[in-house]
Amino acid sequence: MVSFIMRYARQAGYVIQPITGKGVSTMDRERLAEELKSDEGIVPHAYQDHLGYWTIGCGRLIDRRKGGGLSEDEIMYLLGNDIAKVHQQVRSALPWFDGLTDTRKRALCNMAFQMGINGLLGFKNTLALIQAGKYAEAADNALKSKWAQQTPARAKRVADMIRKG
Repeated sequence: MVSFIMRYARQAGYVIQPITGKGVSTMDRERLAEELKSDEGIVPHAYQDHLGYWTIGCGRLIDRRKGGGLSEDEIMYLLGNDIAKVHQQVRSALPWFDGLTDTRKRALCNMAFQMGINGLLGFKNTLALIQAGKYAEAADNALKSKWAQQTPARAKRVADMIRKG
């Protein structure tokens, strides 16, 4: 039986092959993955290990003081998952979402990505204006928020997306 980790890696597009070549022995990577899961545990958030270094997942060092981090491929994989999650959350929360232009959908998902779904849903007046098709008013209303004060360039760009569609 293929382990969850190996199945997950294959779904992500990684090629899982035994290590071979002159002077290199083969190794059962699936078995090693099971052993590491047992030894390291699986933690779905950043934590400090017993030496104080930031780690995540199954013992993955992400502390840059020790050369840890994520590759661009890993970051893009996580971003893809995050986009899928926020898109589904917004679609579930706003039944009229699918009727919007692609640009306005992206604007709302961008806001939810930054503030969380509950943060987006706090924009009750702005959302009501968008639902009513009053996009210029919705954009102006969004720009009166604390969000716009905290991240003005992003808020202006996203408000323009709402305005222009």
